Amino acid sequence: MRAYGPVPSRRLGRSLGINHIPPKICTYSCVYCQLGRTITMRSERREFYPPEEIVGEVEGQIVKAQERGERVDYLTFVPDGEPTLDLNLGRMIGLLKPLGIKIAVISNASLMWRDDVRRDLLDADWVSMKVDAVTEGLWRGVNRPHKALKHEVVLEGMKEFADDFKGELATETMLIRDLNDSASEAEKIASFLAELRPDKAYIAIPTRPPAESWVKPADERALTRTYHIFDGKLRHVEYLIGYEGNAFAFTGSVEDDLLSITSVHPMREESVDKLLSKADSGWDTVERLIKEDRLVEIEYQGRKFYMRRLPSRPG
Repeated sequence: MRAYGPVPSRRLGRSLGINHIPPKICTYSCVYCQLGRTITMRSERREFYPPEEIVGEVEGQIVKAQERGERVDYLTFVPDGEPTLDLNLGRMIGLLKPLGIKIAVISNASLMWRDDVRRDLLDADWVSMKVDAVTEGLWRGVNRPHKALKHEVVLEGMKEFADDFKGELATETMLIRDLNDSASEAEKIASFLAELRPDKAYIAIPTRPPAESWVKPADERALTRTYHIFDGKLRHVEYLIGYEGNAFAFTGSVEDDLLSITSVHPMREESVDKLLSKADSGWDTVERLIKEDRLVEIEYQGRKFYMRRLPSRPG
């Protein structure tokens, strides 16, 4: 099925997914990819499916959602590979525009150096670009790009797109333990992202089985440190660490609210205290959540912060 959902997305609300690339054709073979290693590495664009077929399936899925009373906030190009490899991407976006639903594209940004790719994406409403490393050796170690791709050219392409794009721009940085989660790399990434001026910069970790079994998510300390480095240079930074359900929702339950907020960004001690006071609750709630291994206390630059404990991973 090449159109599915809508499914809940913390970035996009209710998202109807469009899978227009056969598995798994990509410009990268990221070590953390939940789809496993790339089957076919490509750097040249080509046609995959007739655009009218894809659009027809999307329209049919929208009708089904409406019949069930489900809201669709975004039509999202998020295939089993890199979406910009599809030569018909711009045409599909153009055909979907009259439906009146916002269009999102989640890209690894490896082909942004191409004029035709940047042009295709200009009509989207929301675009996400992947920036896992600015140091070339780390880029090759984390993303394992097609041999034809040149790192400096890829980064320059991102800058050009960011300068021209009028929609909402997001970036996503996946942190791998002991690979790209150092303070020095975080500083470099943050400086580069500041040039892109994204509306939102997401910090992510692998939450599903990765392509390589040795891959581990960055720990809470590295996440907190990276958040603060990014926050010093960017206007809106958020965690994307896989929690669903009550994320962003204020439920009236101080426990749920604490876990929801700290899964998005770390909370300073005084902020937690203020939330507890509003809820007429005491610090024993925090102590219990720490004891239950659902919340973690971290010291950073002389202050105490609290964030939701990351999901445990086997092995």
